[in-house]
Amino acid sequence: MSAKPFILGLTGSIGMGKSAVAAMLRGLGVPVFDADAAVHELQGPGGACIEPIERAFPGTTGPDGVDRQKLGAAVFGNPEKLKLLEAIVHPEVAEMRRAFLADNANAPLIVFDIPLLYEKTGQHGLDAVVVVSAPAAMQRERVLARPGMTPEKFEKILALQVPDAEKRARADHVIDTGVSLAETRHAVQALVHAITAGLPPK
Repeated sequence: MSAKPFILGLTGSIGMGKSAVAAMLRGLGVPVFDADAAVHELQGPGGACIEPIERAFPGTTGPDGVDRQKLGAAVFGNPEKLKLLEAIVHPEVAEMRRAFLADNANAPLIVFDIPLLYEKTGQHGLDAVVVVSAPAAMQRERVLARPGMTPEKFEKILALQVPDAEKRARADHVIDTGVSLAETRHAVQALVHAITAGLPPK
């Protein structure tokens, strides 16, 4: 029986550079499961969640999949409806995650990219967590540069997220993206090497 892959959770608040770190990990040949991308696929054209979402929330889907604005409006401020939506989506994401695990069973290290790890999903099933972090001023500058973003929206998003300092304190590893890209890449490589070097041979 070969050893199981080491499962690393990757998370970080908005604008911290998590996507960039995920891309660096992929570049090093580490399989990365992207929870957000899985949801987009499930809610996209022909996705497995389209029919049940349309049944539960009539008029919120179309030929292009889920109309995110209409669905957002249907569940906004209504915990019961949000629970209903999560009950449709979460089991499907879990199924995709199981398939991903099976496909990569021989990899020494795999990464689960989970934006709301500390807010929602928790650390269940993970061997360690890495938090991507940057100074608050840099985070603010990055987020406000996004199309359609306003200071008010940014503050609302921040209010829903576990504070960065708390995430860093709870994490097993922290990757700093407030430095040069080369330094961040070096830190990612060092982390991958440290984890895979500590694993039993397959």
